Amino acid sequence: MVELSDMRLFVSAVTRGSLSAAGRELGFSPAVGSKRLSRLEADLGVRLLQRSSRRLALTEEGAIYFERCQTILAEVADAEAAVGRGRHEAQGVLRVSSPVALGRRWIGPALAELAAMAPRLTVHLTLSDEIVDLIEGSLDCVVRIGGAPDSRLIARHLADNRRIICAAPSYLAQRGTPQTPEALAEHDCIVMSRGGAAHADWRLEQRDTGTRTTVRVRGRFATDNGELAHDWALAGFGLVRRSSIDVADELASGQLVEVLPQWAGARAPITVQYASRRHLPARVRMFVDHLVSVFARVPA
Repeated sequence: MVELSDMRLFVSAVTRGSLSAAGRELGFSPAVGSKRLSRLEADLGVRLLQRSSRRLALTEEGAIYFERCQTILAEVADAEAAVGRGRHEAQGVLRVSSPVALGRRWIGPALAELAAMAPRLTVHLTLSDEIVDLIEGSLDCVVRIGGAPDSRLIARHLADNRRIICAAPSYLAQRGTPQTPEALAEHDCIVMSRGGAAHADWRLEQRDTGTRTTVRVRGRFATDNGELAHDWALAGFGLVRRSSIDVADELASGQLVEVLPQWAGARAPITVQYASRRHLPARVRMFVDHLVSVFARVPA
């Protein structure tokens, strides 16, 4: 099989007019250059150059081969340049998976900001509340809330997350603010339910002591979609239990108010995970760094 290095030697010898000049350019001695050119001709089964002590002359076959080699080497150079740019410039397709609510509220906008900064970048975001395998899914990154760490992946911490209880000020003005976990049973609670049940068990942990309790709550509104539960809470239909990261903006603006702030769900870290630090494409490195900066701005 013809080697690219032999092809480069042949093209350089023709353009520079001698094997010795080509050898100096490519780091070959004249003897090695002559041997490699002879090997190339033997592999092809044709004579490419008429050689004398003073000059080189292309044969008819050599002229045809020279033209084709120039095209091939130019394409190889373009390919190497494109890959090289990928180490320093965010380009290509960035494939990311995220939980649904987190993806819509934080990851999607972060990707849009990144794409604005990197015009050669294409983004593809998959939203799923199931655990998506990065390797099998041919993904660059996965964003996860809690869960057991995957030993195959590098995880970068973004934020800590808890499930907290909150409600719109209009609801609290009408029904009052519960002061104990047990009081939740007397309130309208927006229930997350896949089977249509109008009740749910809310597991709570006291922040200071770690004491845990479970309260069965009920309400007139139940759904299997967290974003809809979020909207109902904003409309004043009841108390809702949501990830703190999902309601951070509304808590900061006063659209929602945290209830029983000393009680919450167990802490769950939000991480962005990727396959390896070695040969990390610029698009992945840039995305991870951008996410870290985005979550640093999340209201406490």
